[in-house]
Amino acid sequence: MSASIDSSRLHTLHNFRVVLCQTSHPGNIGSAARAMKTMGLQHLYLVNPHSFPDAHATALSTGAADLLENAIVTSTLAEALSGCAYAIGMSARKRGLSHELVNVRTAAAKAIDIASTQPVALVFGTEMSGLSNAELDHCQLLAMIQANPDYSSLNLAAAVQIMCYELRMAALEKQNLPDDNLSPNARPEYATIDSLEAYYVHLEETLLHIGYLNPAAPKKLMERLRRIYARIRLEKEEVNLLRGILTLTVTPRKHDKY
Repeated sequence: MSASIDSSRLHTLHNFRVVLCQTSHPGNIGSAARAMKTMGLQHLYLVNPHSFPDAHATALSTGAADLLENAIVTSTLAEALSGCAYAIGMSARKRGLSHELVNVRTAAAKAIDIASTQPVALVFGTEMSGLSNAELDHCQLLAMIQANPDYSSLNLAAAVQIMCYELRMAALEKQNLPDDNLSPNARPEYATIDSLEAYYVHLEETLLHIGYLNPAAPKKLMERLRRIYARIRLEKEEVNLLRGILTLTVTPRKHDKY
């Protein structure tokens, strides 16, 4: 394989962001940055880190301090996912959720395809408890590292390293370059996660308006509806279509009678 083909395939990795949620130990942030850089990923997002910037993070980044300097710190996961078309939540255990759960190799293959044209996020939870169910509701896919079931605990940076390695291998092993068989203009434009969040707000408002949603206890139903849509990769135009239906549900258009 020529170096130029390698470069073209690996360029897809620039469309990934690693999102660390509520990281407790700054050293794990530095180690995660190092893991990312060794595999060719460069975009680091931090949601409510306990301590950042921090000298311990810089010390453990070992040459990847530039990723820390350019890291984007947000107060919410929704902010960190803004602009992404797909988010993969990393889970150390099976959850009682309806999200699709796959191994990291399968997740990497799915993600590489989408990242050829749109940004994709890898979402990691806090060291002690991982991602909450509320955080996973922002993701469309769950990925699991198939470790020793008798001792499956992985350091955060090690988990980042494994997923980034799988992405790199998926990029290198992709048989066709993104534009070999289908031009970027011919590929579907998936809805961004922030546009989906706006749709969920619109949906909840409409369901309240028509009396389908109980305002005293709306949360459970909205969680279930989110998970239905998480199993579907909605395109941008499909979200526009659905929002148009919601708008006319509240304010029906009057047609002339013939």
